Amino acid sequence: MKIVVDAMGGDYAPVETVKGAVDAAREFGIEVVLVGDETKINEELAQNGVGNLPVSVIHAPEVIEMGEPPAVALRKKKNSSIVVGARLVKEGAGDALVSAGNTGAAMGSALLGFGRIKGIHRPAIASVIPTVKGKTLILDVGANAECTPQNLMQFAVMGGIYSNKILGVNKPKVGLLNIGEEETKGNPIYLEAYRLIKESELNFIGNIEGRDITAGVADVVVCDGFVGNVVLKFGEGLARDLMAMIKEELKKNIFVKIGAAIIFSQATGLKKKIDYSEYGGAPLLGINGVCIICHGSSQAKAIKNAIRVAKECVEINVVKSIKESIGKNAIGDDTIASG
Repeated sequence: MKIVVDAMGGDYAPVETVKGAVDAAREFGIEVVLVGDETKINEELAQNGVGNLPVSVIHAPEVIEMGEPPAVALRKKKNSSIVVGARLVKEGAGDALVSAGNTGAAMGSALLGFGRIKGIHRPAIASVIPTVKGKTLILDVGANAECTPQNLMQFAVMGGIYSNKILGVNKPKVGLLNIGEEETKGNPIYLEAYRLIKESELNFIGNIEGRDITAGVADVVVCDGFVGNVVLKFGEGLARDLMAMIKEELKKNIFVKIGAAIIFSQATGLKKKIDYSEYGGAPLLGINGVCIICHGSSQAKAIKNAIRVAKECVEINVVKSIKESIGKNAIGDDTIASG
């Protein structure tokens, strides 16, 4: 198996990207293809003791920066690391693509390079978040700012497959994120999406509210990309700032500080559970291939785990499962264009 990695994408590329790729090759026994400035990549490889590990380099002289408009950048920079990486996978020189770079560019490259699964109207970015009961998958978290009821129905199908095949959840519970639990809540799009999902073969539990997400009420949470992205970023900020506030309060009393130090030293499981780098990256579901999109601030650990996720998606053949399930849950053509 070969996992193609955009070595120049992300805030800490290529240093952390290369380190994470080397760690993945060593730990998972797979071949990693690093795409980007070969001089810079080789300098980092020399620092990471590659030895006989199956790590190779493909030169790509251009980089799409995080703030560049994706559509324009993809047209102008055809030799960028993300575009070349997608091309390699398309041509069969790799089995999956991993990038921590410009999300829009990564999504565009994968969509143009791999195409959509037949019957899928819009691909969706699916993100795993920790809950009191384990893990919950939320999608879409940024690929589609506006959605049709059909889009949301397909997100539910794809999310259910990923939750089952990759996260190991038997008959995952699917919830539609809304402003109330009642079936009559929400705008016309969500009302129709409710009907479509309810009539499907999915284990649909109805509408859920924002407070239900971290409670683990649903295994799969469905929403449009605008709402999903806000929820995801709010959760990240809340977790970060709550920890900062707790640490600040603990400094005020020496006895509390000592007790907290003992507790936190034993709370390795909790730290691991809320550490986004443990989850690697978010799969772009609905494309005819495997693409894992990482957080822009991903460091080596997150990159390594993103490569692990890519490996699992290839091994279990998530794309095939989505194709089969979409065939069973066929719905009408999408007539509304969304961003």
